[in-house]
Amino acid sequence: MSTLVLELRQGDLMVVNGAPIRFRNRARIELTAKARFLFGKQLMTPETASSPARRIYFALQTAYIGDEDEREAGLTVARRLISEFQAATTSSLARDLLDRALASAEADECYQALKFVRRVMRHEDVVLGIAPATAGVTED
Repeated sequence: MSTLVLELRQGDLMVVNGAPIRFRNRARIELTAKARFLFGKQLMTPETASSPARRIYFALQTAYIGDEDEREAGLTVARRLISEFQAATTSSLARDLLDRALASAEADECYQALKFVRRVMRHEDVVLGIAPATAGVTED
């Protein structure tokens, strides 16, 4: 595996292998082994999981950075939520992105799965009128 270099600012939050880390000062770190991590702005709290797509994101986030039991439970919840969302939506784009997200998660590529669901969240925001249509859906 190649080394990943991250630059973080004072106050930034990062979760690595389920452990939250808040940086007290500016730091440059290197991850030299495979790690499950998300940055503060990528983390969703239960309170902000307020729409169907956001609940899917939260479940997949748990499947990604939770402990062993939480990861399996998160994936189980994500499967159910994805199935319900796909049954309710008329958007072929959303269904396709969710298929890709679930396939990624089941292949233990949950970071990629979260990227697909972020696109579904942006799509959902446009459909629900939360974001302007010009916001578009872009690849992360």
